Amino acid sequence: MPHILLLEDDTEIRLGLEQHLRREGFSLTSVGTGREALLSLGTPGLRLDAALLDLSLPDMDGLDVLRAIRGHAAHKALPVLLVTARSEEIDRVLGLELGADDYISKPFSTRELAARLRAILRRSTPTEAAERAPQLTFGPIAVDLDMHTARVDGQIVDLTRREFELLAYFLANPRRVLTREKILQQVWGLEYLGESRTIDAHVRRVRAKLGPMAAEQIETVVGVGYRLGGPAEA
Repeated sequence: MPHILLLEDDTEIRLGLEQHLRREGFSLTSVGTGREALLSLGTPGLRLDAALLDLSLPDMDGLDVLRAIRGHAAHKALPVLLVTARSEEIDRVLGLELGADDYISKPFSTRELAARLRAILRRSTPTEAAERAPQLTFGPIAVDLDMHTARVDGQIVDLTRREFELLAYFLANPRRVLTREKILQQVWGLEYLGESRTIDAHVRRVRAKLGPMAAEQIETVVGVGYRLGGPAEA
């Protein structure tokens, strides 16, 4: 049973979410403030499979909780779904830039919420090719699927789980134009309900972590998607 950290400051909404998510087969650590969420991260023996974070909190910005998760040794790869009532696009984009896997805006249906949680919990490898090849390389970039490590010129690159899966998918499909829709299906899962800006934010973060020389290997194909390396030679 997946165990979710639920952070929601509105008591009525939180109780409703608890009831619904338990019916959907999730177990919960439920808190109402950012401070309680941070304390939960340090609870000895607590196993978390994902976090559902409200951005509007009484004691701190929900994005600060996200930063804490991404900086926590035991939880830095934790899948995170943001919940926001904010209408500004910048808040959602910033959340994705900071490492959130997806977001959902209030008001939302509880069925959609459960579907998004299941989508970010999917742990399948990106491609069938990746399943056959435990190590993938392109130029200075290499990933080891068994060890779940990425390197550039032999140096370890610290990637979140989703960033690693995205990079592995590129390396498994070199010189092929990958549409945003295809990337969503293969990396986020067939039931993913999000938008293409999620991919753009993750690609920007992967490029930044790879460094300027290696980042140039991931090309933007305007109006279509992305490609690792130039077109295949005839």
